[in-house]
Amino acid sequence: MEMTREERLKYTEKAENLVSRMTLEEKVFLMSGGQSLQKITEAKRAGFHFNYTPFSAGGNKRLQVPDLRYCDGPRGVVCGEGKATCFPVPMLRGATFDVELEEEIGRAIGREARAFGANLFGGVCINLPYHPGWGRSQEVYGEDSFAMGAMGSALVRGVQSQHVIACLKHYAFNSMENSRFEVDINCDKRTEREVYLSHFKDCIDAGAAAVMTAYNKYKGEICGHSGYLLRRVLKEEWSFDGFVISDFFWGITDTAEAANAGMDVEMCHTRYYGKQLIRAVNAGQVKQEVIDEAAVRIVRTLLATDQSGKESGSACAEEVVGCEEHAKLALRAAQEGITLIKNERNILPLSRKAKRIAVIGKLASKANTGDTGSSEVYPAYVVTILEGIVEAAVDSEVYFYDGDDMEHMKRLAEKTDVVIFTVGLDYRDEGEFDPIKESNTKRVTRGGDRKNLGLHAQDVEMLKTVGAVNQNSVAVLMGGSTITVSEWEPYIPAILYAYYPGQEGGTAVAQILFGDVNPSGKLPFVLPKEEADLPEINWDAKSQRYHYYHGYRLLEKNNKIPYRPYGFGMSYTTFELSGEQFRRSGEQIEASVMIKNTGEMAGSEVLQLYAVFQNSCIDRPVKTLCGFKRVMLQPGEARRVEISCPIERLKYYNEEQERFELEHMDYEIYIGTSSAAEDLQRGVISL
Repeated sequence: MEMTREERLKYTEKAENLVSRMTLEEKVFLMSGGQSLQKITEAKRAGFHFNYTPFSAGGNKRLQVPDLRYCDGPRGVVCGEGKATCFPVPMLRGATFDVELEEEIGRAIGREARAFGANLFGGVCINLPYHPGWGRSQEVYGEDSFAMGAMGSALVRGVQSQHVIACLKHYAFNSMENSRFEVDINCDKRTEREVYLSHFKDCIDAGAAAVMTAYNKYKGEICGHSGYLLRRVLKEEWSFDGFVISDFFWGITDTAEAANAGMDVEMCHTRYYGKQLIRAVNAGQVKQEVIDEAAVRIVRTLLATDQSGKESGSACAEEVVGCEEHAKLALRAAQEGITLIKNERNILPLSRKAKRIAVIGKLASKANTGDTGSSEVYPAYVVTILEGIVEAAVDSEVYFYDGDDMEHMKRLAEKTDVVIFTVGLDYRDEGEFDPIKESNTKRVTRGGDRKNLGLHAQDVEMLKTVGAVNQNSVAVLMGGSTITVSEWEPYIPAILYAYYPGQEGGTAVAQILFGDVNPSGKLPFVLPKEEADLPEINWDAKSQRYHYYHGYRLLEKNNKIPYRPYGFGMSYTTFELSGEQFRRSGEQIEASVMIKNTGEMAGSEVLQLYAVFQNSCIDRPVKTLCGFKRVMLQPGEARRVEISCPIERLKYYNEEQERFELEHMDYEIYIGTSSAAEDLQRGVISL
């Protein structure tokens, strides 16, 4: 039995019966986090990391209601030490544009979560970055709401197919890290519904059974206290049947406000619920019906999860954690997501006839899998980029240098056939912001938002100076989001975007560099020529307005040509599109095109569907993504590929009527290989 909304609702009557037999204290216990701050502190002192074991809450042994057991994410299960599979970060997985792969990753994560004893995975991160400098951009799938919803929904389906609750986070508007505990976000209603909430709704429609609120405020209210977000939008308008949990420790600040707004579970310890919530009910500040509703939501979801798991067989064995099958899946994700954005003179793939290869840059020898905040995964091993290159270049001499001495690097570049620079970011540059946290290795974590989107000055100087010495230079970029390249890219003929590629990342990078794997990733964000082309933002602000346009839609609206467009990615083969067709079929728009691999190497292409609104009477984007499909072709192979889009996706939010409406006009529909006009085939459909 799968964990669908329909299956969960079958447990409503049983849940209501069980809750009717509970005391007030038992109901409130369901709503109260079970962790002790003292125990968490003691565990850290003993050398155990955050979430070493699942965080528990609630449960009722008398009535056989299971407790909630939380594990974090999203690049794998944050439990254990030296065990869990570390997948590439979601930003790289977003670059695959492969919903089937993401669902498969979800199934693997669900199996490992169960093996650790968890029944809730808090790793479906779908906050939209208003600006790519947001420190936790790496945890999400990109800058486009449609793609975010499609990929997040796939992860939800995969995780819940293994009878583990998929929890969406952080609801909502959480895309500023440094000021996340105090910033107040504001935007107009169209922006709210079309840009920042639509992908949450997609994942709710896909069956997500839990939602975690954000720390930040929205229009003056802490999200965990927002009756508008929790009751009106989530539970009433979207018919969400699951339960809401607070972000840990500081997600709520008032007992009655949180409970009345629709906060079902305080996580991960009890500060404002527990005895305080019982007193609030007895004092008439919170109605008994509020408690009953929350209790039913919690019990219904946990019963459905527990029962579906029992019907599927025994719990996952510990051997599934970090198993070879999951490691291969992590490798496949890295292979599909790593993105080639420049390849002058076909420098790549590298020839194995190269006798001497220089690998330069500190990051080449580091296990650089992302930040060290709550999403850090602890795998059995990580293949570094240097290790991957050494393994692949068996007939070459590989020289590694960390990059401290410029003159030495120039001499190294002069005497080698190829120079591979590994540059970019790590946990000190971006990620969850906690300046005083130390791991058990005494590693200080800075993270946070990025003040600028370029590389470190030392890396820029190295690329410009040393890159000019050897014409066969390649830059491998590591980072969780946009890195501007304009100041140094003229000196480097080939650039490969590796993101944070997971435990098998070094293997995948080397396979692509040497042509064993054909690159097929597509940028899940626009690469601007200038950072000034992006929205203005103050990372330390107490208040911030999110405007309607950001990312590629902002650049197109302002007629700014990017360095590389959204959805762009190169291949070692070539593809040809022809015979585009567009039609309406019921409540769907259907577009198809013939795609042929005209090169000499098998490869994958991501076909993308865009809607254009030039005939609109209101302010709308130049174009917006409304569909995509990944296709793999052998040399010479041709195939007709069809992409459909619900007409519902073309509607805009009418603020006066408070509903989505369709404009009746001619819509231009484009199908192609990136958001750039030169990569698209055009058609027109009247609606």
